[in-house]
Amino acid sequence: MNVFKQTFSELSGFKEIKRCLDADVSPVSVNGLSPLHKAQLVFSLADRKTSLIITDDESAAKKLCDDINSMSGNTHTACMFPSKEFIITDTEGASREYEHMRISALSAVLDGSCRVLAASIEAAMQMIIPPDVLENNTVRIEKGQNIDIEKLLRKLVSCGYSKAEKTEGTGQFSVRGSIIDIFPVNEHKPLRIELWDDEIDTISYFDPETQRRTDETEKLEICPAQETLCDMKILAEKLSGLMDGISSKQLIKHIKADCEKALDNIIPENIDRYITLIYDSRPSLFDYIDGCIFITEYNRIKERAEGITSQYHEDIRIMLEENCITDSLCGYMYSFDRISELCEKYSCIYLNTFLHGMENIPFKRIVSFEALQTGSWGGEMRQLTEQLSDYCKNVLKLNEKDYRTVLAAGSEKTIPIIADDLRNSGIPCDIYGQVNEMIPGRVLIMHGSLSGGYDYPEIKAALIAQNRSISSSRKTRKHKKGEEIRSLSDITAGDLVVHSLHGIGRFVGIRKLELEGVTKDYISIQYAGKDMLHVPVTQLDMVSKYIGSKDDSGVKLNKLSSNEWQRTRNNVKKAVKDMAGELIELYSKREKAKGFQYAPDDDMQYDFEKRFPYTETDDQLECIAEIKEDMERPRPMDRLLCGDVGFGKTEVAFRAMFKAVMNGKQCAVLVPTTVLAWQHYQTALRRFESFPFTIELLSRYRTPKQQSDILKKLKSGEIDIIIGTHRLVQKDVKFKDLGLAVIDEEQRFGVAHKEKFKQAFVGIDVLTLSATPIPRTLNMAMTGIRDMSVIEEPPQDRYPVQTYVIEHNMNIIIQAISKELKRGGQVYYIHNRIETIAECAGKLQQLMPYARIVYAHGQMTEDAMSETWRKIVDGEADVLVSTTIIETGIDVPNVNTLIIENADCFGLSQLYQLRGRVGRSNRRAYAYFTFRRGKSISEVASKRLEAIKQFTQFGSGFRIALRDLEIRGAGSILGGKQHGHMEAVGYDMYLKLLSEAIAEEKGEPVQKKADDCVVDIQVDAYIPEKYIESPSQRIDMYRKIAVVSDENDKSDVIAELIDRYGEPPKSVVGLLDIAVLRNTASSLGITEISQRNGNLLFYTANPSMEHISALSNALRGRVLFNNLDKPYISVKMIKGDKPAVLIDTVMKIMKQQEN
Repeated sequence: MNVFKQTFSELSGFKEIKRCLDADVSPVSVNGLSPLHKAQLVFSLADRKTSLIITDDESAAKKLCDDINSMSGNTHTACMFPSKEFIITDTEGASREYEHMRISALSAVLDGSCRVLAASIEAAMQMIIPPDVLENNTVRIEKGQNIDIEKLLRKLVSCGYSKAEKTEGTGQFSVRGSIIDIFPVNEHKPLRIELWDDEIDTISYFDPETQRRTDETEKLEICPAQETLCDMKILAEKLSGLMDGISSKQLIKHIKADCEKALDNIIPENIDRYITLIYDSRPSLFDYIDGCIFITEYNRIKERAEGITSQYHEDIRIMLEENCITDSLCGYMYSFDRISELCEKYSCIYLNTFLHGMENIPFKRIVSFEALQTGSWGGEMRQLTEQLSDYCKNVLKLNEKDYRTVLAAGSEKTIPIIADDLRNSGIPCDIYGQVNEMIPGRVLIMHGSLSGGYDYPEIKAALIAQNRSISSSRKTRKHKKGEEIRSLSDITAGDLVVHSLHGIGRFVGIRKLELEGVTKDYISIQYAGKDMLHVPVTQLDMVSKYIGSKDDSGVKLNKLSSNEWQRTRNNVKKAVKDMAGELIELYSKREKAKGFQYAPDDDMQYDFEKRFPYTETDDQLECIAEIKEDMERPRPMDRLLCGDVGFGKTEVAFRAMFKAVMNGKQCAVLVPTTVLAWQHYQTALRRFESFPFTIELLSRYRTPKQQSDILKKLKSGEIDIIIGTHRLVQKDVKFKDLGLAVIDEEQRFGVAHKEKFKQAFVGIDVLTLSATPIPRTLNMAMTGIRDMSVIEEPPQDRYPVQTYVIEHNMNIIIQAISKELKRGGQVYYIHNRIETIAECAGKLQQLMPYARIVYAHGQMTEDAMSETWRKIVDGEADVLVSTTIIETGIDVPNVNTLIIENADCFGLSQLYQLRGRVGRSNRRAYAYFTFRRGKSISEVASKRLEAIKQFTQFGSGFRIALRDLEIRGAGSILGGKQHGHMEAVGYDMYLKLLSEAIAEEKGEPVQKKADDCVVDIQVDAYIPEKYIESPSQRIDMYRKIAVVSDENDKSDVIAELIDRYGEPPKSVVGLLDIAVLRNTASSLGITEISQRNGNLLFYTANPSMEHISALSNALRGRVLFNNLDKPYISVKMIKGDKPAVLIDTVMKIMKQQEN
């Protein structure tokens, strides 16, 4: 039997509740239980029926779900049912993550895998999809089944799925011949269905990033992708009937537009508007429940419900005034009284920590528990043995019955180690699995993590649980081969590209050309003037997408036959060579320098780290380990830590600072602005509050008298940590024993300041933090030269940001701001024009006199900017109207609504970065991307808007946005001078030149790349459109084929082609053969192979007489050597010769001479 169920079922209170349920006694009040005990009670009662827990907010529901699932060992025993945002007003697009989570949870209830639904009161008050509609629209398929493809695809579209070129995000599907890819909303990974005629041959999961299959499965269940479902013809009829009784012309216009969409079989984006019309039975969450209802903390729930109801009435009033809806379309939310009535039909258990304020509920029974919640174990053995000794040894002295103790800890791998350590400390223990029962006086160790432990004195049972943050399983990230070359797959006509020999041009498209009966694909690139270059797809690795750090508009195209590109490339080559030299010299100097060697971590350090209230990401843990390793070495540390704002750099720095202070050293933290200094100071005070450290702030926030006191204390060693602006590197600042300097937001200090830091901190450990995301490719290129740590992973437990793409409408915006202010939050409003920003803030102030509105832009003085940020951080302002400077602003977790004017003028990466400013707490955040429909939108902007819609709905734009953002960030890490060089040649070319220069400086051999050899022969070498329809996927595959260097690579690509598109045609195999030949030829010093007038010409800069004589002997009478300005070996083709086979023969003969 399950340990948690067994323990709880022994309690007299539980037995009493069970008797009440058996006798149908309801409602019952249960008191004295904390959240973990509540989870244990619900889990112990969850059997064959489905129960519902109602909480006051979503974070409480999520915590209960996590605990119940940890106890059951099954991730689906309890499912969270979040609330959703009903899309009533006209919207171009909206993210549906929450709706997908709801459908997955309801589907798990219907198939019997979910026994407990946990919902906030808001979610319980909402109308939902009826059980029969969900059941009838769930598609179930299995291996060996015959299906009608057309019928399946129509069904998917009617259920809210979108057809895409490539399936990357939930709610998408794509079709390629006999292969169907789909990402069901109830799955964590997309699936690939391969057909043999009409029969399902295989069903496999695949990785959305690599698009390669992983595990096979026998069955597949596809739930609908949205809750409001209706046959579009029926909806059109209902809408026509609805219009008859409406007098408002504006509302009729709205409904008519939706009616026309429905007649064209297009689901309106705001179909939620008609939910009451579609589901006249008014379904609720209670329709899915056949077990008990648990209501936790009733008073809080009631208070929250009142707030939700008043907000709902306010929204309805505004929408009725604006003629967005009619009375008959209201009613998608239930009142709290209606929820109370529905609860009365079930056995109801009210779970409250204390019994008060519920006089109006006629409880039939009141049950009290004596239950204590024990603290979590942080991972330190000494603390654990002390805790367990209390249960295993001290009770013996009292002649009482021994405690049965359970330890839920770590991973399965660490359990035997913990058991050995405990036995060595004299604590008897068993491992769950080897022993399956709890024995008095002994500890049972099991795998798992909970939000806390329990102690039930009545039955002498206790549980100690390890912090969830330490033991939670994390996703591991793998660096995949070919990741660097993905930049071409998202290319579209009009984008800038770089050809390694000809420079920067504009991509026009793929062209199919037929010469002498042979078909080939060419990439067309336009250069300055009207020059056009057609690049054979076999040489696609010579082409990369141009990415600089600014918009493409200012980039100059090269001329085709000029020396300008060669000059630029040589200048950059020289610059990176100098940079590589400087870096290597700096590195060797640092290796020789002597610094302070810190002692390894002690118990205090473990204690400090376990007090971190969040889950560390893998990247954070890796960076912490690298920094500690540096500190424990005798040479001074000089490490750069990169990562986006809010990714946890500060915590990493705090751990290094703690280590320094524990070793008797002082720490200095330098920040660029007084506001950031103030925020770091406040954070440090909170984080170090349990430790006897003296922390001070040195900035304009301190009076001259306070400053002189601080300087005295700093000199005498009374201050452990000092946080300040560049005031810290002035001559009057003296330290007693400085050990670590942390420089935050390095890129915002001037060069002169940086030089000053270097002089001030000679021989001292320096940790530099930068908010610029760094491409892993650049990191790899510079590894071993500059010590760099990178945090790429965002913190866990961030809620998805609910995103909308809407036409700019002041009423909706005011509604969104009011909603945020009502829940005590703050708002960012992005208006990206400095000239009109004050006017924009004034207009908002007029419309919302109750809101405290401030504005900020880059041309303000530092004092004014500091004061504005201080108001936002301290909660003295509600709305910040700002330009995009918030991208690099400070972290304000209370800002959870973002509104962007003219979102179509921003790039995806910038929108991604801006959207990342909200959703930094455990509260749901909202982003509104607005555009103005009236103005003529350029083709680029409308494409962007389409991309934003995709980006909000499926999240598949993330990868492009992130890559773009990373690369634009690379400039600031490289420094101003190098930044200019990167602009001149584009990121990919710069990276290639930098890698070569570093290898050369280190004395490593520079590998000859295949792009030094051009092959142009008459072979059918192209990917037919029938085989891969999507142009961007064809380019992506051409790019992969172009970097194939040997037979192993060729096999890998063929395996991928078969996996994703089916058996490759001959022309694709021809392409692969040429790719292998190019690489072999390049290694032999051949720069070009072409076919002319029945001859194959092998151009080589340094012809070898051994090669020529070997070829002459082997191919008698067919070999000629031409030694003009461009030497080549000519091999005559005879009837029946295949060019690729003849080239292979020539290569083999030449290779034999090499050996």
